[in-house]
Amino acid sequence: MKRNENIVLLSRDHHFGLLCSWKIRQGLKKEVELSRIKNYILYFWKNHLEEHFHEEEHLLFPPLTDEYSSRIQYEHHQIKTLILQIENSENAAYFSNFADLLEQHIRFEERSWFPHLEEKLDPEVLNIIGKELDQIHSEEKDLYPDEFWK
Repeated sequence: MKRNENIVLLSRDHHFGLLCSWKIRQGLKKEVELSRIKNYILYFWKNHLEEHFHEEEHLLFPPLTDEYSSRIQYEHHQIKTLILQIENSENAAYFSNFADLLEQHIRFEERSWFPHLEEKLDPEVLNIIGKELDQIHSEEKDLYPDEFWK
């Protein structure tokens, strides 16, 4: 799917989010020590997802408040709540729920929310968003050293 160049950086982040979900599922399937999976989830949150949510909430919510942004905001809250539960537990169900919710959230953004924004937002608003993203977005690779999913 062709993505508007002004929000393509956020779409690229989604690739790593989908990989995160896959890695968690692989770790659970292989019955990897839960602390290793937990450490990865918390690493991914702190080094990737938290900033991604911040960028979406501060750049994409203000120009268009509707049922799409309400859903995204609700899902961000659900994921943040799961992170708090994961920080205080090594419960495999939380890990699985996190992987499922993250994947569903990303798929909704890519298939529904981003096309909606591209259709509804004025091109100049998208250009402003793109310029701001260029200034604040860091495109780090996921270089987590413990490849528990292999």
